[in-house]
Amino acid sequence: MFYCREEELRTMGRRYEKGRFECIVIYGRRRVGKTALINEFCKGKPTVYFAALNASSGENLEALSKAIYQCRNPEAHNAPTYRSYDDALEEITEMAKGKRLVFVIDEYPYLAKSEKSISSRLQHIIDHVWQETGLYLILCGSSMSFMEYQVLGYESPLYGRRTAQFKIQALTYREMTVFHPNLSVEDQALLYGITGGIPHYINKLEAEESLDQALIENLFSPSGYLFEEPENLLKQELREPAIYNSVISSIAGGASRANEIATKVGLESGICAKYLRVLLELGILKKETPVTEKPGRKTIYAIEDNFFRFWYRFVPRNMSAISAGRFREIYPRAVRAFLPDYMGLVFEKMCREYLLRYAKDLPILLGDVGQWWGTDPGTRTEIQIDIVGTPVEGKEYLIGSCKYRNEKIGVDELELLRRYAAVFRGDGKFHYYIFSKGGFTEPLLERARQGEVALLTMEDIYGGTGWQALQMERNDRKI
Repeated sequence: MFYCREEELRTMGRRYEKGRFECIVIYGRRRVGKTALINEFCKGKPTVYFAALNASSGENLEALSKAIYQCRNPEAHNAPTYRSYDDALEEITEMAKGKRLVFVIDEYPYLAKSEKSISSRLQHIIDHVWQETGLYLILCGSSMSFMEYQVLGYESPLYGRRTAQFKIQALTYREMTVFHPNLSVEDQALLYGITGGIPHYINKLEAEESLDQALIENLFSPSGYLFEEPENLLKQELREPAIYNSVISSIAGGASRANEIATKVGLESGICAKYLRVLLELGILKKETPVTEKPGRKTIYAIEDNFFRFWYRFVPRNMSAISAGRFREIYPRAVRAFLPDYMGLVFEKMCREYLLRYAKDLPILLGDVGQWWGTDPGTRTEIQIDIVGTPVEGKEYLIGSCKYRNEKIGVDELELLRRYAAVFRGDGKFHYYIFSKGGFTEPLLERARQGEVALLTMEDIYGGTGWQALQMERNDRKI
């Protein structure tokens, strides 16, 4: 079953119907669903689908020859190999004359690594031959840095040849609910916190009925598909997976600044910076700086990929029990008891995503949403604001708090937000938002009725009504 990516499919379909030459670039991290999107698009269309190999130039030419031959002869198993890539591409030209043909090169970075001249060859044939054909070329890759610099970048031979590009992102917390619509809102949030909206992980976790059972069988079991997934990805992508594993482990263990990470791993700062940069390019890590401030001494590193963050939080520390086959009995104490703490950062991410993507009738036009931290000069203590929404222009801000707790949140949280807001910007105008899994006390609800604060529950950010509707009604009354 294929879910989501409707806008990408519509755009690709509209371009296909025009009948002109197209060069579509599709890229994104592994497991995000690029190949599934391409396969869905290619259904019912004449297609040469070539999945490049992490192998030699000769082996890739053999695989390309087979893809071309099987497009012409779907029942064939043995295919002759073309003498050169030029001959193979000339055959593609002949097949595209007078008719629409989709030519997919999946994992293009593998091909470019094995055949150094392929980008220049494609540039030449696009400029001088394919522009006059009905060829629909798709170049796809998982190495985001390669695709951005060596395909889309200014110095690439292919620069300016693409007619459209799609950077495929993980699904949002709302989009991924189509996979298992029967799960409760709380379990939907947990599923997002574990998989990060990566379709492949959602499918492999198989959480149709019980999320706990799915985790025990498919992630916390040596035979489970997801048990070795992070290590396998590092081995597949990187030459020194052990060092990268140590870097990620150090961040999972609490190190956040570059010098802390380097010290924990035992590397010089300059060398460690190279490993951090690669993990940033892969989308496994992220850099965070207080919103409104420029990157500098306050910049920290965190694990961006939810699945990596979950795995490194719970698998290594429980490896002995998992290997001994007794993890099922300790799961409630080893994992389930710590999920509220783990989900705190996930809930913050969901709330920021809600404000940027889904919230309606916000009091300001948002330019950015992030977190902020700094020192309160009055108390000389460090403070952190979960959500700061900055305006496109002006000095009005959204100031928000996110609480993934079962207990109800009271007025003291609003007062704390007011104090933090004054530290953040003494001359600003503020609109307060509090997100809570467990709901709100009656005194705080009364403050919301008076327009002092917007209150949203987990159900609200998933599209429910509640206090989001109250806020909208209040804005309507003002108008």
